[in-house]
Amino acid sequence: MAGKLILVPTPIGNLEDITIRALRVLREADFILAEDTRTTGFLLKHYSIETKMQSHHKFNEHATVESIARRIKGGETAALVSDAGTPGISDPGYLLTAHCINEDIEVECLPGASALIPAIVVAGLPNDRFCFEGFLP
Repeated sequence: MAGKLILVPTPIGNLEDITIRALRVLREADFILAEDTRTTGFLLKHYSIETKMQSHHKFNEHATVESIARRIKGGETAALVSDAGTPGISDPGYLLTAHCINEDIEVECLPGASALIPAIVVAGLPNDRFCFEGFLP
């Protein structure tokens, strides 16, 4: 049976801002792809999660995408996390996600922490339409 890639949002600042579902996925995944294993290690230690981690960041993602996809096709489930927030939004994740989709690998994204929506809501500006251009230069 084929595995899948699960994008798991992580807390932005407060470790309690993580969903129960995200914690379950991090415990049950075969491996976790982490933007920074030190940052993710702190989160995992806080919740007593012992899933093995692999470094996956903008400096190595081009070299690791194919081997990760092979592992997933072989039946493993990978949980992708960034340092904070949702992976793939101004963080590593786009390249792997696109590759998995092109390889017909199931990709799932959990709901959760993102700095974008709270920033829009507390700005006090009309928020029925907005444009996101990424991080400011």
